[in-house]
Amino acid sequence: MKWTDVQRIAEELYDRDPDLNPVTVRFTDMHQWICELEDFDDDPEGSNEQILEAILMKWIEEYE
Repeated sequence: MKWTDVQRIAEELYDRDPDLNPVTVRFTDMHQWICELEDFDDDPEGSNEQILEAILMKWIEEYE
């Protein structure tokens, strides 16, 4: 899984903790959790605020 797999990452984050409201999550924590996902195999330094924001928006959709 790469940073560009925004939908899949959001689904994995939701599955990791379905009761966690993503609106309350800091980008630093989200970044760490993404890097810890079993299927994630991209460069941890390859993300940016725009990518994390896109993942967060999809995660919010999953949560709602």
